[in-house]
Amino acid sequence: MDIQSAPNNSPFPLFENWLNSAREHDPVYYCGMNIATVDHKGRPANRVVLLKQHDEQGFVFYTNYNSRKGQELSVNPYISASFWWSAFQRQIRIEGKVDKVSSEQSDRYFFSRPRGSQLAAIASHQSESIESIKALEQQYQQVVSQHQTTDIKRPEHWGGYRIVPSRIEFWQGLDHRLHHRLVYLKTDSGWQTQFLQP
Repeated sequence: MDIQSAPNNSPFPLFENWLNSAREHDPVYYCGMNIATVDHKGRPANRVVLLKQHDEQGFVFYTNYNSRKGQELSVNPYISASFWWSAFQRQIRIEGKVDKVSSEQSDRYFFSRPRGSQLAAIASHQSESIESIKALEQQYQQVVSQHQTTDIKRPEHWGGYRIVPSRIEFWQGLDHRLHHRLVYLKTDSGWQTQFLQP
């Protein structure tokens, strides 16, 4: 599906089509999503996370709520995200606001992860400084030892965010640089579309 044939009442069919194409090309990292947050002084920061779920309600990723991104989102819940697939010269830009997903949804995803990943989420005080890599490994091994005889529980400070989109732009790069751009804007009556010049 290309930009010219995309439906004008919803961005999600085109998103799903492009994501599926990326998955076929790169089954592991097709869902790498760059997200940008802003701190209380208005200074932006960005990083790549993995998109884990999506539907017409939004785009879900998981993290430590006490991390830098979590702290910034607690102050300013507005966020932007982008995907870039160089093999197809395609980019998707998303703007919106985050909500935390339910505890039940976070539990389901947490316990779908490998045991080592669960323990790492417990062991890591994400974004806090530590004296060395060796100290981090020791911290992890301590958590492993503690859970040899006790059940693993999802930490309360770890869970999902849903990006609820208000604007989604699809960008198709072309060799002659006359790139195609299609924007979906969320309104009270649904999605509206407009084409942008490159």
